[in-house]
Amino acid sequence: MNLNHLPQRIEAHKHALINIVTPPICTERAQAYTEAYQQHEDKPVVVQRALALAEHLRTRTIWIKHDELIIGNQASKVRAAPIFPEYTVRWIEAEIDDLADRPGAGFAVTEQDKENIHRLTPYWRGKTVQDRCYGLFTGEQQDILATTIIKAEGNMTSGDAHLAVDNEKLLRIGLNGLLDEVRTHRSQIDLADWEDLKREQFLKSVEIVLLAVQQHIVRYAELAEKMAGEESRPARQRELETIAANCRHIAFETPASYWQALQLCYFVQLVLQIESNGHSVSFGRMDQYLNAFYLQDVEVDKTISREFSLELLQSCWLKLLEVNKIRSGSHSKASAGSPLYQNVTIGGQKLDDEGIPSDAVNSLSWAILESCGQLRSTQPNLSVRYHEGLDQRFLMGCIEVIKCGFGMPAFNNDEIVIPEFIKLGVEKTDAYNYSAIGCIETAVPGKWGYRCTGMSFINFARILLSALDEGRDATSGKIFMPHDKSLAKGSFENFEQIMTAWREQIRYYTRKSIEIDCVVDSVLEQQAQDIFCSALVDDCLSRGKTVKEGGAKYDWVSGLQVGIANLGNSLAAIKHLIFDQPQITQPQLAQALAADYAGSDGEQLRQRLINFAPKFGNDDDAVDDLLSRAYDAYIEELAQFHNTRFGRGPVGGNYYAGTSSISANVPFGAATMATPDGRKAATPLAEGASPASGSDTLGPTAVYNSVGKIPAGKILGGVLLNQKLSPAAVADESDMLKLSMLIRTFFNYHKGWHVQYNIVSRATLLAAKQHPEQYRDLVVRVAGYSAFFTALSPDAQDDIIARTEHSL
Repeated sequence: MNLNHLPQRIEAHKHALINIVTPPICTERAQAYTEAYQQHEDKPVVVQRALALAEHLRTRTIWIKHDELIIGNQASKVRAAPIFPEYTVRWIEAEIDDLADRPGAGFAVTEQDKENIHRLTPYWRGKTVQDRCYGLFTGEQQDILATTIIKAEGNMTSGDAHLAVDNEKLLRIGLNGLLDEVRTHRSQIDLADWEDLKREQFLKSVEIVLLAVQQHIVRYAELAEKMAGEESRPARQRELETIAANCRHIAFETPASYWQALQLCYFVQLVLQIESNGHSVSFGRMDQYLNAFYLQDVEVDKTISREFSLELLQSCWLKLLEVNKIRSGSHSKASAGSPLYQNVTIGGQKLDDEGIPSDAVNSLSWAILESCGQLRSTQPNLSVRYHEGLDQRFLMGCIEVIKCGFGMPAFNNDEIVIPEFIKLGVEKTDAYNYSAIGCIETAVPGKWGYRCTGMSFINFARILLSALDEGRDATSGKIFMPHDKSLAKGSFENFEQIMTAWREQIRYYTRKSIEIDCVVDSVLEQQAQDIFCSALVDDCLSRGKTVKEGGAKYDWVSGLQVGIANLGNSLAAIKHLIFDQPQITQPQLAQALAADYAGSDGEQLRQRLINFAPKFGNDDDAVDDLLSRAYDAYIEELAQFHNTRFGRGPVGGNYYAGTSSISANVPFGAATMATPDGRKAATPLAEGASPASGSDTLGPTAVYNSVGKIPAGKILGGVLLNQKLSPAAVADESDMLKLSMLIRTFFNYHKGWHVQYNIVSRATLLAAKQHPEQYRDLVVRVAGYSAFFTALSPDAQDDIIARTEHSL
């Protein structure tokens, strides 16, 4: 692979994008949707949404810039973020004047934008998803959300997503084929049947949307033809003519070339983002469903060169980077760097006709890997499916790309995901076709419902603190689940009573999180149907149901748990230093926590907690087993619940755990008082399932050993492990070989779920924070995604700088 080459126009396009420090907003979608909803208030919501999307696609501004080869824009300006008023207008109205000043998540707002917003938002007050949710929440649920012990804002203020649609099917039958399928189902509707009447409204909406998508693609064909007629450069003129021909073809027919297939996949991605601003809309196994097109054009017919095929991919990746999303100020802190998590999965295994698995790495796997290594951008979020038989040469190629220092690719482990999916009831063929979704979560493309992860977030550290003080939340002072023991009174007679208090509290908050999810899901089902998305997920069309109503073949979801390592470290400190080898008393610890370890006595006690209690990430059973035991209390309680689609069609309908907490560890930490592991108040919690920053002192092997003890088979929302290595650690081929052996050991023997690497020095990060204008292209791994370092808030930057830097 040649990782040091980048075509001039690709480099220029990337440079233009990463230097948009404060992107604009776009009100065109808000305008179109408001007018369409007002005009069609007599119609069912699902039809209103179809007509609104159709109107927006018909009237919105489209453009072709940067000499791009893959075309399609989300908004009226480059990197502009559209407004989605049907989900919320509360924070938009409250924050519109200050958007440009938000650290790490600012947006430029013109006076015309403000005028448009204030003109449009009054119609939506009391009608949005967020408003309807708060109309259903009990007072207790609202109080819990206000404390942020549980956080579900993003679920109410944007679309769901967290899935991959069936691009493979669309490439096989085309948009006309999909329309034929819809019309066949409509022809079988019995309008004297109430259920069929409801199905008819959905199928009618799908037909409206598919016709609108076709005409939308034709609009791009017309624009490209117009531009070709005005283009003075012969080579670019020919490209525009080809782009126009491609669009006219794929608007109706199945793709006939690699270029056309890739363009159709991007148009699908684009319309999904326009329909609903949910993030983690992923491409699935692109190297599998596009490889036949790639081989035919690049290796058989040689109609395009391999170099040009890489440029097509890079043009697509930059179009992903153009897609943008605006979040509220509080939500943006949990999604540092404004990520969209648009995942592309390569590698893994495939099944032959007899059901025998083999390595799925192919020519396009290599091309995608190389194109990303050359571009070194934040999109796509590249994931590799690891398995024991993964070609060593390909694994070394992945490590060569990791050396480039932009945090990709990440690895997911077939050896645990596939068998666990099969145990759940996923058919073998489907289980072997899983892909990464968004960060590290996994699902079957085109057959899995919304939010395989990303439901409500739970702050484990705050719940532990409530367990230590009669159920009182240390931050808000509120008591939701009272009990009669506290450290301050010295009333815990033994460590098992600490664990009992933890179990009581976590059971309570687990139930509350499901109650909140139930409200949000029911409102989204009724108020924010995603029609185009549902058309591309089996078995929505045959059932006549949206994804949210239970149209998907499979439907499991997970919430996200934050502060996992802090939970384990805190429990180990209490057990070791208060009960097993007493060095401090319960009241002493309670007083130190309340005072945030202030004063010399407080600091001395803190250092004792840090230095003399075992820490997760060092292969110490004294803490690792405690963490697993405490986590099991949550997992066991969670298993009792199901989501709103349970029993309505999909296989599953249940919950499992997940640790992909994105950057929520930073704002969650900011709202968490001092913890018994020695962590001071308002500082970040541990990220994902990774050790707390600076506490993993025995190297990466010890980390792998600790993480391998977490019951990954029960945490199918993903066990996220971030590793930070110095560039010197992978400087030569022997170092890279050593890392490949570590990866194989972690996955083969410890059954690790996932691992990803930051290859960047502390010195570089500090320099980039001090001189951001010199490091606009510096990409770092934040959590289950990468972001441009200079686009992060200072708090998020500091969290990454503080992480342990390992050597091999």
